[in-house]
Amino acid sequence: MHILLIHQAFARVDEPGGTRHHEFARFLADQGHQISIIASPVSYLTGSKEKNQKMTVEKDGKITIYRTYTYSALHKSFFHRLISFFSFMVSSFFTALRIKQVDIVWGTSPPIFQSVTALLIAKIKRVKFLLEIRDLWPAFAVAVGVLKNKTIISMSEWLEKFLYRKADQVIVNSPGYIKYVQEKGARNVCLVPNGADSSIFSKKESENELKQKLGWSDYFVVLYAGAHGMSNDLPTILNTAQLLHDEKKIMFAFIGDGKEKLNLIEKSKQLALKNTQFLDPVPKVKMVDYLRAADACLAILKPIDLYKTTYPNKVFDYMAASKPVLLVIDGVIRRVVEEARCGFFCQPGDPNDIAACILKMKNMDRIELDQMGRNGLQYLQKHFDRQATVKIFSDMIGKMVGENV
Repeated sequence: MHILLIHQAFARVDEPGGTRHHEFARFLADQGHQISIIASPVSYLTGSKEKNQKMTVEKDGKITIYRTYTYSALHKSFFHRLISFFSFMVSSFFTALRIKQVDIVWGTSPPIFQSVTALLIAKIKRVKFLLEIRDLWPAFAVAVGVLKNKTIISMSEWLEKFLYRKADQVIVNSPGYIKYVQEKGARNVCLVPNGADSSIFSKKESENELKQKLGWSDYFVVLYAGAHGMSNDLPTILNTAQLLHDEKKIMFAFIGDGKEKLNLIEKSKQLALKNTQFLDPVPKVKMVDYLRAADACLAILKPIDLYKTTYPNKVFDYMAASKPVLLVIDGVIRRVVEEARCGFFCQPGDPNDIAACILKMKNMDRIELDQMGRNGLQYLQKHFDRQATVKIFSDMIGKMVGENV
């Protein structure tokens, strides 16, 4: 089967950013499928771009990645981000026209506009259109205050419903999304949950060397890994760091990038925090070492009811790395962490509660803390390992085209 994925934010496992789709592509290619991916040469996480903005083609066995032109200033403002989305929407359309003998066109949102391209290409090629929902756009953007213009909101909601109705199959990565997409018009909905490839996290380098290099050896390190955006509520963690400033053996480390990173660094300076550290983003294959060198790993979103529906990727990465989870997100992911017995839930938006949880973790017996990490890995391997989630996906696309896969 030949699967065409159109995904502006696609990242390989050797690049910073979310790598779910590359991991899926590698497993599907191992099953004999041909995978074509149209992606941007501009990193969705960092905004950095390849020097060559002309279309390039990368070959990896049965996986072919087409990097097509994208306006690069996506982190400059919301307006510039829209220009970036539309530029990729157009360039990916013309690139997709050249790709022959496709069986399924796979669109993924956000950004939602690339899914319009996927739908058009599916119609032109007379093949099935698969729509993947990775978060509830535009609902999340409205809730967090990124999207305020009523006309744009109305148009976005119309487009969202239109795509749900036109999709031959809708997939969601969290059970919390199912009711929402069905109410918006999605007919066939399949849950392919977020998870992690535990084999990527199985390699264990010298933790002490990295700890010494980063200055972590004498600290209880709380690590946040991922996007530094408005949704992530990292200013609350800086307020938590201020509360714990006199606790000399606690360090907060932030690794990743995003449009709010410079603001966070500036706020840390204004608060005169000596217990925070901001690190550059690293690829997933190198992230393993940082996660293992930390003592606890943090997942946080703004205290918005809609975020109770999410299954954040980073939580599963933390579990795969056998690290205790400091969870500042309520809802469906809280149930996972509590059922796995792999971390603590803290009240979103409450620095005092977060600080209390961190002190509790720091003062725990080391054997008990390590057992939390092992609990997370065991639970992930049983319920959310990447091979199992890819099997769900593979069976689903086989049914879409009437093949046994």
